[in-house]
Amino acid sequence: MPDSLDPAPADVLDDLLARARAWAADDPDPQTRAELEQAVAAVETGGDEAARADLGDRFAGTLEFGTAGLRGALGAGPNRMNRVVVTRAAAGLAAYLLDTGHRGGSVVIGFDARHNSDVFARDTAEVMTGAGLKALVMPRPLPTPLLAFAIRELGCAAGVMVTASHNPPQDNGYKVYLGDGSQIVPPADSEIAARIEAVGAMADVPRGDAGTTVDEEIIDRYLDTVAELAGDGPRDLTIVYTPLHGVGGTSVVQVLETAGFSEPHVVAQQEQPDPEFPTVAFPNPEEPGAMDLAMALAAERDADIVVANDPDADRCAVAVPGAHGWRMLRGDEVGALLGHHLLSLGRRGTYANSIVSSSLLAKMAQAAGQPHEETLTGFKWISRAPGLAFGYEEALGYCVDPEHVKDKDGVSALLLVCEMAAAAKAEGRSLDDLLDEIAAEHGLHATDQLSVRFDDLAEIPATIQRLRDDPPASLGGLAVERIDDLSLGSDTLPPTDGLRFALADGARVIVRPSGTEPKVKCYLEVVIPVDPEDGVGAARIAAAGRLDAIKGDLRVAAGL
Repeated sequence: MPDSLDPAPADVLDDLLARARAWAADDPDPQTRAELEQAVAAVETGGDEAARADLGDRFAGTLEFGTAGLRGALGAGPNRMNRVVVTRAAAGLAAYLLDTGHRGGSVVIGFDARHNSDVFARDTAEVMTGAGLKALVMPRPLPTPLLAFAIRELGCAAGVMVTASHNPPQDNGYKVYLGDGSQIVPPADSEIAARIEAVGAMADVPRGDAGTTVDEEIIDRYLDTVAELAGDGPRDLTIVYTPLHGVGGTSVVQVLETAGFSEPHVVAQQEQPDPEFPTVAFPNPEEPGAMDLAMALAAERDADIVVANDPDADRCAVAVPGAHGWRMLRGDEVGALLGHHLLSLGRRGTYANSIVSSSLLAKMAQAAGQPHEETLTGFKWISRAPGLAFGYEEALGYCVDPEHVKDKDGVSALLLVCEMAAAAKAEGRSLDDLLDEIAAEHGLHATDQLSVRFDDLAEIPATIQRLRDDPPASLGGLAVERIDDLSLGSDTLPPTDGLRFALADGARVIVRPSGTEPKVKCYLEVVIPVDPEDGVGAARIAAAGRLDAIKGDLRVAAGL
């Protein structure tokens, strides 16, 4: 389709209007049907370029069903999240399950508190029962890891979670799991997508009843399972917690109390689920400002730690007090702390992390005599590491109990972080002290990111190709010793778009397009030995300077 901002030729515009009218006629939702009819009317009556661009964007392809399922802005049309798109996705998944030997099987369906999440869950349930499958629907908005837990506990053939995780308020999404409790990966994603493509008119999709509501007992079973992860030990810890207007609140409070901790101080303005996320610009604890209210409450309460979840509670963020105020721990730092904790408890098995996460976990696992595996980005890959004992990715995702939840789980990770912090406090130490001890043993592994957003999407592959064709010989004064073109794959990694630069002294840079945003993301790591005389502080200063130098050279080399 031509650029929708350009004046459209009459035949192209007529085709767009015809497709929009046909979609509206097929739409079972009066709200999105009216929305689309108004958009059509605005264009038909000589609407301005903005009206034509809006309508064109709604029909500029279809939301792509991939290994993360679906995710996009709410609204009418195939390039939005709505009841038509969700019904088609559910029908395609049902067809896949029937074709792969799961006739009569169960599908458990969870949902968060975003706009239309409950509606999309009900539509999914009706399509599943209409196809002859059993639909088990969670009783209310609940965390994503609880859905992943329920799949295996209830012996289901698949699971669906309606959530857009930490996306903006206007978005929603549709995450699909198979019976092993893991998110779908190839070839299942493309096989489901092909069946979605084959779905006909909405009137031809069989619908049954709204399924069976899952008993509250499954929720208690999950929460008790999580609480049991914490062993005997100190519990004196003043905790500030925020669910960021999401669904983690009651679960986290119950788990902490069951495990013996005092009730956390919850940020009142962010305690209740709210799909508008009114107190944050972006409901992601990694974003600047998202944790300000929590840190202010922590200062007021003289707290020992701040912990947070993203809106669907599958991620966990941590902040600690320091000499210069509260500091957010990086995802790699929390990953190192959790890995260290589980290794010290004697947890045996594979310790895994994504390729863009720190290399520190590999060294820690090796020192403890445990296997390590590096995977592609995303828990759909991490959860499939053979014999997984612990897995994490730098974007605040941690799997600390793969026996029960084969996905990232912000509730269980949060509990173990609090257990570590309480044990350290009892010894007169802090989580920062534990990080310093890890650095003294394995070297300081400092990580950082460089992300660049593009308005012209064509610039994203062009940027990656520039680095392929003319790679730098050095970055930040460190020689580039090896370049791995990740698109070629390897014995251990499937192909994925991106480049990895191995630098001198154990440093590395990975450059890849974002899977969810119009960005090129660069992941940096440097490794600085800790001199016993100078201490970790000196190593941190050296690492910060080296990371800044690498960033500067990378911008030049990539034309960013």
